Amino acid sequence: MDKYFDLTKSPSSSQEEGLRAYMLKIYNYMSAGLVLTGLMAWFSAHSPTFLNAMYQTEGSQIVGMKPLAWVIMIAPVALAMLLSFGINRMSLRTAQASFWGYAAIMGLSLSSIFLTYTSTSIATVFFITAATFGGMSVYGYITKRDLTAFRSFLMMGLFGVIIASVVNIFLQSPALLFTLSVMGVLVFTGLTAYDTQKLKNIYLQASVDRNWIEKITIIGALNLYLDFINLFMSLLNLTDRRR
Repeated sequence: MDKYFDLTKSPSSSQEEGLRAYMLKIYNYMSAGLVLTGLMAWFSAHSPTFLNAMYQTEGSQIVGMKPLAWVIMIAPVALAMLLSFGINRMSLRTAQASFWGYAAIMGLSLSSIFLTYTSTSIATVFFITAATFGGMSVYGYITKRDLTAFRSFLMMGLFGVIIASVVNIFLQSPALLFTLSVMGVLVFTGLTAYDTQKLKNIYLQASVDRNWIEKITIIGALNLYLDFINLFMSLLNLTDRRR
């Protein structure tokens, strides 16, 4: 999948039509996943039973996490790895179920943002994220520049953010959180453009069969979904509109 289509060569009319349908399906999956995540986050944040099972609270403030919270935090990672590395052995229906399960569990893990941030800040940051994501995805789709040159930089930045985020779970350093948020905005903005171009180029490879394309729409939706969610969380962490 690292072999790229010649970016200076325009797709044929039949390829262009198929490409639009393919990308639209990816964006539809991603958008539906975001809606499911948002609904699960909102409803779980307004469920006293769920919150009591997940968090230790003082008043309306979260002061600690219970074992269930750790399970729900780790579960999306396990599902993402299952999809990424097991997609070849999965049926299309299993891949779809895994994606919807991922989006639902991610919603449960994000329930805390409704307790931490104001509704206004969440809505504002969501629209900023949508505008940023949309602009970078369009750029990745239309640019003739080969973005694979930035792959190594983006991957190093991604792993750095992941490792430092794990460390900061225990340190709880505001300064490190701010630095990670800035890095996250840069990394996931870049990944949005890179992943969009990569998905476009995968389709334009003549050797890719139809069955694989159907599965790639799921993986592609997951990649763009993760870019959006992580960009959103990075921008949200940069706001000071906490409850």
